[in-house]
Amino acid sequence: MKSFEFLSIKREKKPRTSGLTMVLDKGLGLETASSLMDISGEYVDYLKFGWGTSIVHEQDIIKSKVEMYKSHNITPYTGGTLFELAYTKDKLEEFFDEAHNLGFPAIEVSDGSTDIPHENKLECIEKAKESGFEVLSEIGKKNPILDKELSIDERISNMADELNAGSSLIIVEAREGGKNIGIFDSKGNAKEDEIDTILNSIKGEKILWEAPNKNQQVFFILKLGNTVNLGNISSDEITSLETLRRGLRGDTFGKL
Repeated sequence: MKSFEFLSIKREKKPRTSGLTMVLDKGLGLETASSLMDISGEYVDYLKFGWGTSIVHEQDIIKSKVEMYKSHNITPYTGGTLFELAYTKDKLEEFFDEAHNLGFPAIEVSDGSTDIPHENKLECIEKAKESGFEVLSEIGKKNPILDKELSIDERISNMADELNAGSSLIIVEAREGGKNIGIFDSKGNAKEDEIDTILNSIKGEKILWEAPNKNQQVFFILKLGNTVNLGNISSDEITSLETLRRGLRGDTFGKL
């Protein structure tokens, strides 16, 4: 039983269909990650092994972390950069095999750092699904100049296509810094008009908004409620985000 639980806003227990939290693992040690999940794992739904971090650590460590996360009813998955590397090296089949061997139940398919034709990206989503993975696909470029070349209509069309191809969630790119990418401006503030336009065409429960910064998390919670799906949350901000969702911090106190 939680202390003072009678004062808190209730949250849907896992497995959740909304109010999802995706946390970024940038290379946590097994003991540190396990200890963190012991106290906060119930608030995490997806755990992304960031970028290509899986390559620089021993397989046994990756396997152990994957199994540990799954034991907390969390879906661990490979970062999009790793997929893009496999795609550019024409090693997708080997990539899928290795991800299976490591125990990953899901992968991210993205084109943020590479130039992958849209039809090819859709084919990759379908192949990953056929290989038995849950697929989360990401919309947006990591280079702000290239990202601006994507119109809002193109984003929405691509999102719809990728859902139809088999993605379970569409991740809206914001990078770890959360600035000048996608739906955020150079100061990290959300472009509300663009968000509204997206939500007029795509169901909110199918979108995972990357919101690494606290002000972005507060914005989405106040705008869309505490059941909004949020991602790229730092591992040391899990509890912080959960208190925002429950109105336990001044930013959302009395506003939910």
